[in-house]
Amino acid sequence: MSKGIILEIRPGTGGDEAAIFAGDLLEMYFKFASRQKWPVKVLDLRQTPLGGAKEATLEISSPEAFDSLKQEAGVHRVQRIPKTEKSGRVHTSTATVAVLPKVSKVEIKINPGDLRMDTYRASGAGGQYVNKTESAVRITHLPTGLAVACQSERSQAANREKAMEILQAKLVQLTNQQQQGKITSERKNQIGDAERSEKIRTYNFPQDRITDHRIKKSWHNLNSILNGRLEIIIKSFQKNRRGSKE
Repeated sequence: MSKGIILEIRPGTGGDEAAIFAGDLLEMYFKFASRQKWPVKVLDLRQTPLGGAKEATLEISSPEAFDSLKQEAGVHRVQRIPKTEKSGRVHTSTATVAVLPKVSKVEIKINPGDLRMDTYRASGAGGQYVNKTESAVRITHLPTGLAVACQSERSQAANREKAMEILQAKLVQLTNQQQQGKITSERKNQIGDAERSEKIRTYNFPQDRITDHRIKKSWHNLNSILNGRLEIIIKSFQKNRRGSKE
């Protein structure tokens, strides 16, 4: 059983509005985890001047998290009038979500000589999520090119430890795929190229509706769901999974 998950959220197609939407998804998952009373922390957050997220990494430390949120992996599409739109025209943008189960440190060994560690000052205040710190850490795994970052902790050592946990999770996913003969990483499989046509779910603000295209089901009260009330979607997926096994 997974001891928790790492959620990676990035803007896709749509410029500033895509980054704002990525920030909305970050807040949705953060609030959902908090409502479940699961330990949750934003490990890395790079914000845009308009308050969106260029990139966000969220840690949820609960054995229930992966089963509840694994269906969130993929391209999320939003249709709404952006804050930056002057003519009132509805725009379509995307953001991507990757869900990685946290792994035990003994599951994969990393050669310290294969790592490059850079330290930097945390970018942006990070609101309620990220501490102001000068000990942010970015670790690059040179053989694969995988790069991870953490700026949530107050000490460089703690940030390094968290970054290593993220790297472990990514390398396990990559190793599993190589063993299965796959040529793309798990994250690539989950999020594709972030094109609008690859969406798994659409958030339609003019019609106050969320539609998941995999199970062909829609829900209303969009703002309530974005405020962290994901249970209605999760229960639909769990019911769908049970039905497919019967």
